Amino acid sequence: MKIVKKAWPEFFEKILDGDKNFEIRLDNFKCNPGDILVLKEYDPKTQKETGRVIEKKITYVLKTKDLKFWNKKDIDKYGYQVLSLK
Repeated sequence: MKIVKKAWPEFFEKILDGDKNFEIRLDNFKCNPGDILVLKEYDPKTQKETGRVIEKKITYVLKTKDLKFWNKKDIDKYGYQVLSLK
């Protein structure tokens, strides 16, 4: 299945350069390993797509809603970090 989403220029460019090999999204759509994520570069200043597109295969999906690693107080105070690994 192909899933199409917008990506802001600074994040799109990092994926294009190979520096960013993850994507964090609100869990409001279905996706599975093997699906293709189609990212369309979108400029929030002009509110238009730039025409650049990247397709990436999804290899792993982590859903965080039911994870109980930290308490709500700490999450509200610190938020999350997402780490990219090589």
